[in-house]
Amino acid sequence: MTSLPPLPTMVVGSLPQPNWLIDRDRLGHQFPPRVRAAELWRVPAELLREAQDDATLVALRSQEEAGLDVVTDGEIRRESYSNHFATALEGLDLDSPGTVRNRSGIDIPVPRVTGVIRRPAPVQADDVRFLRGHTDRAVKITVPGPFTMAQQAQNDHYADDRELALAYADVVREEIADLFAAGADIVQIDEPWLQARPDVARKYGAEAVTRALTGAAGPVHVHLCFGYAAMVAERPEGYSFLPELADTPADAVSVETAQSHLDPATLRPLRGKGIALGVLDLSTPEVESPGTIADRVRRALDSVDVEHLMLSSDCGLKYLPRASAAGKMRALAEAAAILRAEL
Repeated sequence: MTSLPPLPTMVVGSLPQPNWLIDRDRLGHQFPPRVRAAELWRVPAELLREAQDDATLVALRSQEEAGLDVVTDGEIRRESYSNHFATALEGLDLDSPGTVRNRSGIDIPVPRVTGVIRRPAPVQADDVRFLRGHTDRAVKITVPGPFTMAQQAQNDHYADDRELALAYADVVREEIADLFAAGADIVQIDEPWLQARPDVARKYGAEAVTRALTGAAGPVHVHLCFGYAAMVAERPEGYSFLPELADTPADAVSVETAQSHLDPATLRPLRGKGIALGVLDLSTPEVESPGTIADRVRRALDSVDVEHLMLSSDCGLKYLPRASAAGKMRALAEAAAILRAEL
């Protein structure tokens, strides 16, 4: 893995997609799609891959210019953080989708599981190779977690939802192996529904995460969040599912602290694991000062293993104006420089 400085900086995953690529107004006025949403793209299908490559390079350069230590592809090729991977699997009926109630209490269309969940081919390995070929910085790639995908699907095949989650865990484990083989330095699985449905998560959420991460060839982060700030404005003061991750093989847990004002003591059960500390408030386009961000980090220093601490955004920057996202990333890198001088 590329050598990293103390308090390495990164974003959770997504960055704003250019308006010439995707209809950002339409994207921002609907819940993130769980099935395919090709109508969001502004570019004709025959030119889409090239356009997505170009936009990915823009996202990459914006992270490099901001001074981030770990870069992502910005999830530029995705309509949402989860549907790009979830709809590439076999065993689903996408033409006659099912429904589930999302965390906002709204019934939304989702993949309908009608057979055995299989991954016919690597889904994002080429995305890693593209990113790896255009940067010498550490590379992180994200994939939706098995528990979250199971909650975002209508199960018409498996005996119960636990069995479905474990089936998703198997394909996530296969994908993680291919992502590291393609050149990823870090893989992150996104598991917002562990927080959204804690009672169900306590039954088999940690089991599904463990199954997905077992045998990983490199460090895997588990991202817990309260949802995009653009979609879910209210933030509870604490996580409903967090200590349960202590015994999983996750190398690090990615959490929000900026908008939620999370009590850092909440993180103490995870001592021994890395923490990717979310310290960028994404509920506002206003760019915080490096000093404000540094203060958010200082609050947590007594509750985490500082040698395993990383600095990140609360969630994805997907719905922010591009200038705001760039400014927040620069401020994050500058805050890290301030803090490194204090260590």
